[in-house]
Amino acid sequence: MPFDNPILKTDRLHVSFGRARNKFIAVKDVSFDIYQGETFGLVGESGSGKTTIGRTIIRIHRAYSGSVFFKGQIISGRIERELDRELPQRIQMIFQDPMASLNERAKIDYIVSEGIRGRGLPKKEIDKRVEAALLDVGLLPEFAYRFPHEFSGGQRQRIGIARALIMNPEIIIADEPISALDVSIRAQILNLMADLKKKCGLTYLFISHDLSVMRFICDRIAVIHLGRIVEMAETETLFKHPIHPYTKALLSAVPQPNPQVEKRKKLIVYSPAMHHYDTYLPSFVQIEPDHYVYANTPEIEEYQSAYHQTEPV
Repeated sequence: MPFDNPILKTDRLHVSFGRARNKFIAVKDVSFDIYQGETFGLVGESGSGKTTIGRTIIRIHRAYSGSVFFKGQIISGRIERELDRELPQRIQMIFQDPMASLNERAKIDYIVSEGIRGRGLPKKEIDKRVEAALLDVGLLPEFAYRFPHEFSGGQRQRIGIARALIMNPEIIIADEPISALDVSIRAQILNLMADLKKKCGLTYLFISHDLSVMRFICDRIAVIHLGRIVEMAETETLFKHPIHPYTKALLSAVPQPNPQVEKRKKLIVYSPAMHHYDTYLPSFVQIEPDHYVYANTPEIEEYQSAYHQTEPV
């Protein structure tokens, strides 16, 4: 791993909604570390629980059990008031829908600066920071006096990024930040996020259902299915040597730029019934260095055998 310092950690995180018979477990026993300066990806289908994890980290949702740590401090459950006040500055979120995440009745200068208001800063300093944040995301300072409905979807998402950026955060949770945008705009936003990561020393938790996007921006990827991480590895390792059948199914659905390859491609259909977890209890194990998979004992032996057969001599 090229990273040394874990900045964020989830430990056996469970998140549920409702009670008794109506109880729904959205996240099951999720553990991962995010290291300083990396982009860690969570990928899975809609409803897999990836957004719930992000919202639990920033304390929108309550963790049913398990813990979330930021720089060694627990930030889930009841925490000290001072830490609760600090967290929004240190961990920020970019939301999926740039149309719904901005207050239509407020001007851009207020939307972007809302997080730093009430912190004793003079108006000139607030205006200066708003201007700098807008310039950082490629928008003109005079845009500060317009309303959200005057902007395109891509510009709105840039405003959302500026709103997060003005807080000088250490971690940004990007929840499907390009899924609502036109294809031609997506690359611009991804390039902007990559540039800001270098310029501001950011760490990203990048949430998406699109593996082709994740390959472009992520250093490591965790694949999540029905609230549980089933595979985790460095990005190129995951693409070159997927292990879990669900990961293989996701990769088989990724469009290929070569028409001949796309024509011959066969989609893989995944069924959880194939695992027989009622007979052999599964666990999250390391199959190769820094490559983890959720599997039972017979599957572990199968995966390890397949790895050793493909391992370069």
